Amino acid sequence: MAKEWYVLRVQAGREDRVTENLQRRIRAVGLEDAITAILAPGRKIAEIKGGQKIVSEQKIYPGYLMVQMDMSVETMAVVRDTPGVGDFLGSGWGPASKPVPMSNGEVDKITSEAESGQTDEVPRIDFQVGDNVRIKEGPFLNFDGAVEEVFPEKGLVKVIVTIFGRETPVELEYWQIEKI
Repeated sequence: MAKEWYVLRVQAGREDRVTENLQRRIRAVGLEDAITAILAPGRKIAEIKGGQKIVSEQKIYPGYLMVQMDMSVETMAVVRDTPGVGDFLGSGWGPASKPVPMSNGEVDKITSEAESGQTDEVPRIDFQVGDNVRIKEGPFLNFDGAVEEVFPEKGLVKVIVTIFGRETPVELEYWQIEKI
């Protein structure tokens, strides 16, 4: 029987702990060959708090784990009986119901997100178009302006500032400005 990927509902915010519990149970009962991978896809988020750059991990699918396994009564029991695991996504009611595996397209999409998310830092930009901001670093230090455009993928914000009576667009790093 080929190993397939399944989705588990778990306690939101405790995905890493549930993964550890599940790995421990798998080793304890000797099912390492039957349950080969557990994935909690995440991405790194860069934020500026108190003038410091802080990088934290954010789960792409909070409250869910992906598990690659041979589906059998024994493997289902080990997974379902692990603390923090709700149940398989797509399974019917009752202990005899079989969960529905993920399609290859779904697996490819999620694994590629997880692989790219582990190396990329996606900045969390809390600015909206129209926000009034003050520039706190760089050549336009202490200039006030309004956010015209936000480029989250680049970590940039376009701000309109008035220089010598003329409105001028300036592209700045998101951490160089603050709301006023």
